[in-house]
Amino acid sequence: MSTFTRVYSACAWRVLDDGSQTLWLNRLQMRDAQVSAVMDRTYFHSIYFHEPNGVLFEIATDNPGFAADEPLDRLGTSLCLPSWFEPHRAQIEPKLPRLLLPTGQVVGGR
Repeated sequence: MSTFTRVYSACAWRVLDDGSQTLWLNRLQMRDAQVSAVMDRTYFHSIYFHEPNGVLFEIATDNPGFAADEPLDRLGTSLCLPSWFEPHRAQIEPKLPRLLLPTGQVVGGR
């Protein structure tokens, strides 16, 4: 029988909005946690901190959501990338699996 060790390097939590995230940011700062500034990830906002054993924790908002850069009725019909990944589109797209959409359209790389 094999023995497996699970190692977690990150864990993310979801909060409803920026106000909820600010409450967590303030709580963490009051406890002298080394917490990041709010990061705009295009589709959500995140803060990051490490717990004492080194695991990275993220607290991310629901807003602004995945409709931030395309209409809701077109979600998932094309690959939208955050601006900092856009220069790498040619390297990213071929690594993605093909997906069959409910419309019958096939999207994706390989």
